[in-house]
Amino acid sequence: MMIMKRITLLFLGSFLIALAFNTNAQERREPLVRDGIYERETIPQRVPIPYPHLREADMLWTKRIWRIIDLGEKMNHPLYYPTVRMHDRVSLVQRLMDAIKYNEINAYGIEDDEFTSLKSYNQILVDLDAVDVERTIKNPLTGLDTTIVVPGSIPWQQIKQLLIKEEWFFDKQHSTMHVRLIGICPIRVYVRTLDTGDEDLDIGGEVSRVQLFWVYYPHARSVLANTAVFNTFNDAQRISFDDLFFKRKFSSYIVQESNVYDNRRIPEYTFGGIPNMLESERIRNEIFTFEHDLWEY
Repeated sequence: MMIMKRITLLFLGSFLIALAFNTNAQERREPLVRDGIYERETIPQRVPIPYPHLREADMLWTKRIWRIIDLGEKMNHPLYYPTVRMHDRVSLVQRLMDAIKYNEINAYGIEDDEFTSLKSYNQILVDLDAVDVERTIKNPLTGLDTTIVVPGSIPWQQIKQLLIKEEWFFDKQHSTMHVRLIGICPIRVYVRTLDTGDEDLDIGGEVSRVQLFWVYYPHARSVLANTAVFNTFNDAQRISFDDLFFKRKFSSYIVQESNVYDNRRIPEYTFGGIPNMLESERIRNEIFTFEHDLWEY
């Protein structure tokens, strides 16, 4: 009998430790001592540089563009990693989620990309399958069913794409072509599990892509300007996420442009991967050619 009690306590203790570890992994834990030889103060104290004022009269030409940033590409890894929370490093989506959770910025719904509805932090957790779940287990000592709460875990590694909305414009006052980011939408890419009613028989289904929320980038700049991006070549010289987007230090491809047909996406009027890529490249080259043709040599 004593052996059975010890086994039961050991089982329950191991289960509770696993739950505690799972919960703590979702929260950034502060070190008890200074982790490093100096304090990093430059980027945490930065504020975003204000955009110069634009007049409608100076807008000679504008074009709305939507792009996909594939976080699996090597150039985009600083946006994707870390997938496990660290003290001095966070991914872009982790920082945005923290800002939404603590009401630093607003999250907008995915019904459209025009920021017409708000979305709460808990609603985002539902889309991520990261809400707390009640589970019934059988107590091996008493044989009775016991209800426990399993903390939800955000699958950071499944957020593999970003949809960005931007606007290109030619400012005739300064005779320059510029681009400004308008919104960012993280996309969860995962294999949906087919529920067969038996946990041991659940099988993987088709790949699903779920847009999680939109963030209005001009409002998010105050958060991203004081968040450092990991520098592969030098830990002492890091830039902010705001710098990364401003300097266009990412790889992407066009999936949509403003058009008369309800702003339809490229896959709606082309078929197959190669035609999509060719159309994306045609739009990119069109913007480049327009700027180039404005000058005489």
